[in-house]
Amino acid sequence: MNEVVLYRKYRPQRFSEVLGQDHVVRILSNAIRLNRVAHAYLFSGPRGTGKTTVARILAKAVNCANLAGNFEKNSGQIGIRRSEAEADSRGIVCEPCNTCDACLDISSGQSLDLVEIDAASSRGIDEIRALRDAIRLSPLKNKYKVYVVDECHMLTREAFNALLKTLEEPPSHAIFVLATTEFEKVPETIASRCQHFEFRKVSENIIRESLREIAQKENINIDDEAVGLLAFFADGSLRDGHNLLGQIISLPNDKIDAQQVRLLFGAPSRELVEGLIQSFIDKDSQSAFSIIKKAVDSGIDARLFLKFILRDIRSMLLLALAPNMEKELKGLLGENEFRFLQAAKDRFKPEELEFILRTLLDAYTVRPHFYLPQIPLELAVIKIINRR
Repeated sequence: MNEVVLYRKYRPQRFSEVLGQDHVVRILSNAIRLNRVAHAYLFSGPRGTGKTTVARILAKAVNCANLAGNFEKNSGQIGIRRSEAEADSRGIVCEPCNTCDACLDISSGQSLDLVEIDAASSRGIDEIRALRDAIRLSPLKNKYKVYVVDECHMLTREAFNALLKTLEEPPSHAIFVLATTEFEKVPETIASRCQHFEFRKVSENIIRESLREIAQKENINIDDEAVGLLAFFADGSLRDGHNLLGQIISLPNDKIDAQQVRLLFGAPSRELVEGLIQSFIDKDSQSAFSIIKKAVDSGIDARLFLKFILRDIRSMLLLALAPNMEKELKGLLGENEFRFLQAAKDRFKPEELEFILRTLLDAYTVRPHFYLPQIPLELAVIKIINRR
């Protein structure tokens, strides 16, 4: 099994399977129930958060023959057979059945009524003109022809102008879904003609639970700390989390632990992270600089090291100011890491932790273009230890 297969295997096929984007799937499912589907949508947000996946589910839902058996058509409208109280607990009231011909064709990638365009490679006016000509033709089998334009911000100005004319007067059988990771680059004239949905980064908790569930289904023996690290590395992208899990399970080991994850992805050891925090407690600049040098010499990226320190200092501040989050943080960090941070936070006043966090955050925002990328962290360490 490889990472691509693992990601595709667990790709959501229903609105209810989409994680971390309830605000999007709830509105879309209700729009389908009420027969109020727009002719154009704009999905924006970070990579790997479900934009293209939701577009495909939408394409299935608008063409589904029975909408999972919960809905029926009355006088051209979609009527509901069950009460609102019986709707999904997340507010999802309409799902594709995934068993009719339209759903199966779209799921398998064989539907000619779902057209996906990669604007990164097909960004010119000729491609959009061809699309504009083809859109006049009726769907071959389904009610709607759905056009998904991925990374639409890559289109040229001329291509956007050609697309604008189509969005202004689209045929009744066409639905556009534009997806982008850089919403600010989409012309306002385009955005104003679409219903805009902003996809958000998926929380670490949700990614961690998803990875744990997949590991269980695949009979992968992986410990909780390793799962937590993968969720941390995913940085809000569920797809990246699945890909990382796909990479790590290729290792020839019966059990995957945190140490293996750290070695594969170049993460600093707990000893280095905890050692630097301890140097803050002891006001020991010599120890701090020695730890930073050891991390850099072992090939650890200075910004990644800093990211782990930021994560722990933030957790300490939350433990100090919001003790009701203790259970959540314990699940996120793992037993050993949590125990260290719980004890370490008592060595600082809350205002000291706030200062350390701000100082390290300033260092993290610096994009080093010089030959020593660890300098922002070293300067932050001097500022922190001298203040204490």
